Amino acid sequence: LANLPPIALRDGSQHPAVGFGTYKVGFIPASASAAAAGAEASGATQRTARECVADALSVGYRFLDCAEFYGNEVDVGAAIADSGVAREDLYLASKCWNTTIASGRAAVRACVERTLSDLGIASIDLYCVHWPVPGHHVDAYKELLALRDEGLITSVGVSNYTVEDVDELAAAGVADADMPCINQIEVNPLLFRQRTLDAMRQRGIVVQSYRSLRDGKAFDNETICAIGAKHDRTAAQVMGRWLVQKGIVYIPKSVRRARMEENACVADFELDADDVAALDALTTEEAISTYAALYRKCVFRDTPMEGQQEGLRADFTMD
Repeated sequence: LANLPPIALRDGSQHPAVGFGTYKVGFIPASASAAAAGAEASGATQRTARECVADALSVGYRFLDCAEFYGNEVDVGAAIADSGVAREDLYLASKCWNTTIASGRAAVRACVERTLSDLGIASIDLYCVHWPVPGHHVDAYKELLALRDEGLITSVGVSNYTVEDVDELAAAGVADADMPCINQIEVNPLLFRQRTLDAMRQRGIVVQSYRSLRDGKAFDNETICAIGAKHDRTAAQVMGRWLVQKGIVYIPKSVRRARMEENACVADFELDADDVAALDALTTEEAISTYAALYRKCVFRDTPMEGQQEGLRADFTMD
């Protein structure tokens, strides 16, 4: 991991190229589907987030991706304290959930302060708006900017934003220099949205990938396995390397130490142009449609507006 150079953000800070995801690590949120916890969790005894994060830190991960919704920041903070890793050697990120976003700026502020307390830190490297809740996300973003100016946050970002959601921030008066440093969206060879990625790059926004490994559900894909065999690498390593070569932040997650080690081994080989082209071509129209339906469902998730159509974007960049 140390051999991968960091990625420069628009505010001049440096972001690690690879991180450890903490979603469904030690805790599964009430509104999440337990069945979607990932193939490796099936039939397994759930380890605590404290145990899993301790392993991740000992393996060498230094970027931890957290969130209010993940429900485990106290355990993550305990693992950090146990590890002995210096604060300056860590890159810590979190996100405020839809319920908080919909509750207004004071709730966003309280959420950030709680995250700092739970993680045991004085300030956080990156904080994001988790979903662009219609009618509320702009105010949430502006509150994060205020907290940045007060020194509690270094970089401000967003998650699950379409191109149009990002442009709404600009239309609402967010200055160019204050636009998001990061947009965390699902990116993997089975959901490769080239137009969206190009638009983020044009706007100076670095993309983080969640579901980088598609919850293990693509590990038997023939194309991915063939490329893995060609390089003597696993499917996970091929998928991770594909992201790294595209300059997209790669955030694998696992509750197993052996998998954490495997997922991290993406620095010492390179995919050739044919490999990349083959992986780029795996996304189907069905995958794009599934993404669009999930976006429409989740922007109001866990809020009083859940299930309503009013306020939803009729059109947005899907690919």
